[in-house]
Amino acid sequence: MKILYKPFAVIAGVIGARLGRNAFKKMWAKIDDTEPPAPTTAEASFQKVVGAAALEAATVAAIGAAVDRASARSFHYLTGFWPGKQREEPLKED
Repeated sequence: MKILYKPFAVIAGVIGARLGRNAFKKMWAKIDDTEPPAPTTAEASFQKVVGAAALEAATVAAIGAAVDRASARSFHYLTGFWPGKQREEPLKED
């Protein structure tokens, strides 16, 4: 069943990345009026470059994880199978 989840995961990855980038651009617009600086931009300060990169990474990762989780839950709802790892039952001590 996990092989059937692969198309869900690919589509969720694309959607999550796009949503994450859009959210980052909206957040950056509230922080600064200019575009986020590239690491090789001579006029940008070190703090601004690193801060923009950290904010972008955190935003894209968080939204990507949320979309991936939602797709896994949807797959589970539709098929009854969980596509990822499951917790093993702990050993019972007598």
